Amino acid sequence: MPEILYDAHPSLLRSRPFGTLLAILLMLGGILVALVGDQVVPPEFRQSVQVDGRTLQMIGIGIFAFATLQLLIWWVTARTDHLEITPDEILWTHGLLSKQYTEINMASVRTVRVTQTLFQRIMNAGDITLYTAGDTPELMVRGLPDPGQIRELIKAQPISGV
Repeated sequence: MPEILYDAHPSLLRSRPFGTLLAILLMLGGILVALVGDQVVPPEFRQSVQVDGRTLQMIGIGIFAFATLQLLIWWVTARTDHLEITPDEILWTHGLLSKQYTEINMASVRTVRVTQTLFQRIMNAGDITLYTAGDTPELMVRGLPDPGQIRELIKAQPISGV
């Protein structure tokens, strides 16, 4: 078994910091509305829009369920992608029920491009694009932790056959 130099899934929090935070806040807000919504909403407002305590509970549960489902979808999407780097090859696995495998020989990597937005730089995440031959990328992975380390690992490998 070859030595594994890098092994990671895209990070949910690092890939979607604002979306994750918003989903968590919506979950908490949904719980708050479901539990104490009838005590927080002024009676005049409830009478003007004709909302009772039971309806407020259902709205709160709906908000909580929507935010939880969205967070779960993002988490499963992040967990179904996997990057593994060994001294000889790069293996990218994608998919939950049906899998897609991409193997790239380390010696055939021509260019490694790291792209980071300001927030990705703050969160130490980034997008990796690998080019082998031609102008189209062979592999593009979004939201990986420590993209600079990935680039250094790939570029540091000796070129075999030279």
